[in-house]
Amino acid sequence: MLIGLGVILLGFILMIGGGSKDPDVFNPDLFNFRRIRLAPALVLIGFSIEIAAILLSFKNTKKTS
Repeated sequence: MLIGLGVILLGFILMIGGGSKDPDVFNPDLFNFRRIRLAPALVLIGFSIEIAAILLSFKNTKKTS
């Protein structure tokens, strides 16, 4: 689960920035590959890892009598 959390955090860190100090000037870095494609994909992959980790941990915990 820690790996999934790390991937999610990495995705959110990659989304940071891209603003402009002057609101009248457009910054094209806002729409680059890293912020539009890579970071959201990493967040989704991280959530998938978290779901898989939760489901696998429930599957492996069998009661032994």
